[in-house]
Amino acid sequence: MSAASYFWSNTLNVFLFKQGPMTPTLIDVKILTGLDIDSEINPFNLLVNSSHKLKTKKIGGWSGYISEHMEQGSVSEREHVAFLTLWLERFIFCGSTCGPTTNCQHLAQALVNKKQIPLGRYLLGAVYRLLHIATQDLMLKQTVAHGGPWWFI
Repeated sequence: MSAASYFWSNTLNVFLFKQGPMTPTLIDVKILTGLDIDSEINPFNLLVNSSHKLKTKKIGGWSGYISEHMEQGSVSEREHVAFLTLWLERFIFCGSTCGPTTNCQHLAQALVNKKQIPLGRYLLGAVYRLLHIATQDLMLKQTVAHGGPWWFI
C-alpha cells in the first residue's frame, strides 16, 4: 500500500494519476463504511475527561487489555467504553502502537453517551494524515511503516 504514496501530492491532497487527480471524499467514506459524516459537533465538547480510567500499560498488549476490562454479567458502561476504545483504535483508525492506548477514549465515551459523532470525518482526516506522513517518509528515503487506516485506501 505504501506504493500508493508515490502518487500522493501533499500540496493538493490528491493522488496524481495519468487519468487525472483523484482523492478520497466524505461520500466515499459514507458509501464504503456507512460511518456518520453529517452530524454537527463542537470538537471542544469531546475534551471532557472520561469518568473511567482504562489501564493500558503493562497489561500484555491487546489480549491483556481485553482480559483487564472484561467483566461478568451484563455490560457495564466502563466495559462498553473499553470495547469501543479498542474497536476505534485497533480496527477503525489502526493506531501505530502494538498495544492499546487511550487516544480514542474520548470518542468512545461520547458514543456510549449516545452523542452523534461524525466518525467518517475523523476517519478521512486520519487517511489524509497517514498519506502526508507516508509521503514525507518517502521524500526522506525512510521506510514507510506507519499504522493507520491503510485499509481505506
